[in-house]
Order: sequence, then structure tokens, then C-alpha cells
Amino acid sequence: MFLRTSKNLKYLYLDEIICSPIIHECFYKNSTVNSLVFVPWHYINDDFNSKAIDVLANILSKNAILTYLSIRSIKFGIKRMKILLEALDKNTVLNSLAFYNNRIDIEEGKMLSKFLFKNTTLTSLNISFNRLGSEVAKILADILCKNTTLTTLNLYVNKIGSEGGEALANALCKNTTLTFLNLSANNLGSEGGKAIASALCTNSTLKDMNIFFNNLEYEGGKALASALCTNTTLTSLNIKGNKLGSEGGKALADALCNNTSLTYLNLQYNKIGSEGGKALADALCKNSTLKNLNISENYLGPEGGKALANALCKNFMLKNLNLKLNNIGSEGGKALANALCKNSTLTSLNL
Repeated sequence: MFLRTSKNLKYLYLDEIICSPIIHECFYKNSTVNSLVFVPWHYINDDFNSKAIDVLANILSKNAILTYLSIRSIKFGIKRMKILLEALDKNTVLNSLAFYNNRIDIEEGKMLSKFLFKNTTLTSLNISFNRLGSEVAKILADILCKNTTLTTLNLYVNKIGSEGGEALANALCKNTTLTFLNLSANNLGSEGGKAIASALCTNSTLKDMNIFFNNLEYEGGKALASALCTNTTLTSLNIKGNKLGSEGGKALADALCNNTSLTYLNLQYNKIGSEGGKALADALCKNSTLKNLNISENYLGPEGGKALANALCKNFMLKNLNLKLNNIGSEGGKALANALCKNSTLTSLNL
């Protein structure tokens, strides 16, 4: 009754109840809900999976209001993926789709890629926590060279590897619509990192990139640093946990002296050390665009803390600084306290 009569409901979060015929019927008559998230509370059997997908497919075929759909933790399989994609083929309203942790493998990934090749309505796609592998990543890369509607793509945790990463990097040289890309936790390695860096020298539309936990190491970090010296469109970069080391930290510090577009940078857990910390502090004295910096868990020590304190006396752009777990000690703490008496822009500090 509520779904039938509600005039304000926009967002609906459902679990097993979605298979109820009453919910099913009411959804066709509802004219306000535009976002649907389906997440099972616990393990559900194969029979329930089939019923749930049938219901969702029917909703997609007939509902003309739904613009966002997220399906989490249901194993599709080839048959159910086909049913869903056939329904999506008929839908011309949905612009944001999330298949999260659905154990999508190579064959299902190929089916999804074929659908994307034809689709012209989706602007956002999240297929994180699946099993696409490098083969499907290469197919998706080919599609990105031609697709002109997707602006957001999330491929977090998909076993893409360096070859898949290189293919996607090549696609970024041709794609002109993507503004957000998440390739985190895909084991891109230093070669994949270098390929992504090379693409950033050409791409002029990407604004937000997440590539944390990819084993980029110094070589990949150095290449990214070089790219940041020429790229003028990227505003947010997350390279947390990539084993960059102090030399990688120094390279990125040099880049920050020249970069004029980054406003957010996450360097958490990269073993930058006190030398890398001091280099970043020097960069903050020159950089005029960075507003958010996370350098937590980097073993900066008292010297790194004092250097950053000195930078805060000269930097008037940084608003958020995360220094958690850096062994700054009392000396670094005192220096930062003194800096706060002079700094007039910082609004958030994590010690």
C-alpha cells in the first residue's frame, strides 16, 4: 500500500522481500522511486536467486522511472545474466548500474561487455568485487574506445593484472567522456602503473582516479609523478598502499611543485619515511591547489612532522591533513601545535 500511494519516496533498499508479488505489482504503479538497491541479508539458495532476477528483470522492462539499480551479492550465472541484460536492452531510462560482488566471471563479463557496446543510456557502471580478469578487461578497453556515454567506471578488485591495466590505459588515450575510474586492488604492477601514467599525459577528461593497492612500487610511482607534471585535468588521485618508498615520495613531491589541478591526494601506507615527508613538506610551500592530503602510516617520524609543521606556516590552501600513525612524537607534536597558531586555513587534522 505504501509503495502505491507514496508521493515522496525516491530511494528503496530491499532484501528478500523483493520476491513478494505485492511488491512486484506495486512497483509498476509507483511513480516516484528512482533508486533501487537489492542486498540479501544472508546466504540465499539458487531458487531464490532465479526468482529475484526474474522480478528485477520484469521491473526493468516495465518501470519507466528507475534510474539507479544496485544488485549485490547474488551469483548471476550465464542464464540469469542473459535475462537481466535482455531486460536492460529494453530499458531506456536507467543511467546508473551496480553489479557488486556477484561473482561475475569471464563468460558473464563478455556478455556484459557485448551489452555495453550497444548501450547508450548508462553513464555510471560499478562492477567491483567480481572476477573479470585481464581478458574481459581488454574487451572493456575496446568498448571504452568507442563508448561516448559512460562517465563513471568502477572495476575495483577484478584480477585485471598488468596486461588488462595496459589495455585500459590505451583506451584512456582515446576515450573522451570518462571522468571517474577506479582500478584499485587489481595487481597492475609497475608496468600497469607506467601505462596508466602515460595515458594521463594524453587524456584530458579524467578527473578522479583510484589505483590504490596495485603494487606500483617506485617505478610506477615515478611515472605517475612525471605525468602529474603535464596533466592539467586530474583533481583527485588515490595511490594508497603502493610501496612507493621514500624515492617515490620525493618524485611525487617534485610533481606537486608543478601540478596545478590536484586538490586531493592520498598517499597513505607507502613507506615514504622522513625524507619523503620532508620533500612533501617542501612541496606544500610551493603548491597552490592541494586541499586534501592523506599521508598517514608512512613512518615520517619527528623530523617529517617538524618539516610539515613548517610547511603549514606557509601553505594557505590545505584544508584537510591526515598524519595518523606516523611516529611524530612529542617534538613533531609541539611543532605542529605552534604551526596551528599561525595557519588560518586547515579545518581538519588527524594526529
